[in-house]
This record gives sequence, C-alpha cells and structure tokens, in this order.
Amino acid sequence: MLKNPVQLRLEKLEPWQHITFMVSLCERMYPNYAFFCQQTEFADEQKYRSILDSIWEILTVKTAKINFEKQLEKLEELVPNAEDYDLYAVNPAIDACAALADLLHAMLDRDLMLETLAKLSSLSAATVADLEFAQTGVEITNDNQKENEAVCAEWDMQWAIFRALKEAERRDIELIKGLRQELREEPVSNIGIEL
Repeated sequence: MLKNPVQLRLEKLEPWQHITFMVSLCERMYPNYAFFCQQTEFADEQKYRSILDSIWEILTVKTAKINFEKQLEKLEELVPNAEDYDLYAVNPAIDACAALADLLHAMLDRDLMLETLAKLSSLSAATVADLEFAQTGVEITNDNQKENEAVCAEWDMQWAIFRALKEAERRDIELIKGLRQELREEPVSNIGIEL
C-alpha cells in the first residue's frame, strides 16, 4: 500500500472534510469507470454517477436523506469481474467501484472513517502505480514512488484537495460545491482518462 504524509495530515481534519476528500477521489476515478463502460457496454455509468452524486448531496444539502445500504446494493450490480474482460480498463473500473464501496461503508459506520480515508488515498495512488507497472514493468513502491512522475502527480492532486479543505474553519458548502465543480469541469481521472 503506497503511503504519503498527506494521509496523516488528513486525519486531523473534521469528518465533513474526510468525506469531501474521499468523494473527491471517487469523482477523479469516475472517468475510469465511465470509460470502461463505454468501451464494453458493461453497465450504465450514470448509475455510478448517481451514487456518487448522493454523497455530494449529503455534504451540500442539509435536508438530504440517503439510504447508504441501498446505494451499496446498487453499486454491487455495477462492479465488473476482471476475469470476464481481456482489457486493462477493467482494473481501474474495479478500483473506482472499490473506492466508492469503501466510502459508502464509512458513511454507514463512521468508526471506519479514518481507516477508509487512508485506504482510498492509497487506492487512488495504487491505480496510477498499477498502470505505470503495466506500461513499464517497473513496480512502484514506497521507496521508489518519488521517481515516478505519474504517482507524484497523483499525490500532488491529493495535497491540493487537502490544502483547499484545510483552509476551511467550518463546514463550507461553497468550498465543497467549488471542488465538485472543478473536478467535473475538467473530468480527467487519476490515470489521465478524459471524458
């Protein structure tokens, strides 16, 4: 599991900031899932989008009530099986589903929040590292990750999201909406897939 100091810094933030960080990572992984669905016609990527939107809604709409167990059930149907596809894109799509599932579990059991925070941060970086390995044959580890431009770019993005959240003194709806908007206006995934 790839690690970065951002994970320790994130732990010191408030729960709403934890959720915003994690949903931001899922938002960045969404193009990976959408690309896979478009290539294979496996599922409707809008169903993933809908689940993702429900988490953004919890953060920005005070009266929002979401049944996260139901969202998890919906997500289960959207997870592809790697053995069914001879296509690399299935792996980042599965990672995107795993990240969203972990976030939903953390929404159901807040005791999992900090563990899930580190897990999602590492998973997003691991998706990048896995693609780098597939392309170069060089395994990315905690020892050599600083030598890999793509993995460094992923950590830089995570730091940028962290810094934006750290500045907020209280739950800032406009900040959350702004982050969401920014991630949607330039829908480039953690591995460079553009929608």
